[in-house]
Amino acid sequence: MKTRHKRLAFIVVALCALSIATILVAKAFRSNLVFFVSPSEIVKKTAPIGQTVRLGGLVEKGSRKNDGLTVRFSVTDTVSTVPVVYTGILPDLFKEGRGCVVKGRVGNDGVFQAEEVLAKHDENYMAPEAAKSIEQASKAAKEAAKTIKE
Repeated sequence: MKTRHKRLAFIVVALCALSIATILVAKAFRSNLVFFVSPSEIVKKTAPIGQTVRLGGLVEKGSRKNDGLTVRFSVTDTVSTVPVVYTGILPDLFKEGRGCVVKGRVGNDGVFQAEEVLAKHDENYMAPEAAKSIEQASKAAKEAAKTIKE
């Protein structure tokens, strides 16, 4: 083989290896990507069913029911409410009426099966996505009420 052919073969092998590495990185990134959804998106059925997502909002007052390690509660964005089932120990800061972010999957029945529950760490903090979702939901409710009055 001539030097020119060796160089060309090296370049082709290097490009193939780079392509394979890029594909593997893209697949790993896609599988670790977790989207944020609001309770309104789940109720409207625009959230992906069966895919791991984060649900954020406020824990509805009076909705928490314990059955051993299984806890049932509802997360709301002040417009829509989604029932959540979680098996495990809840964080100490988890309380009704406070913000939380729940990681898990939406079932076909509309119940959110949680794998992980995160609670806010102080009185002034709420996950930015959850705060934005609650703000958008309250604006939509105000606009709807305004439209009905007219």
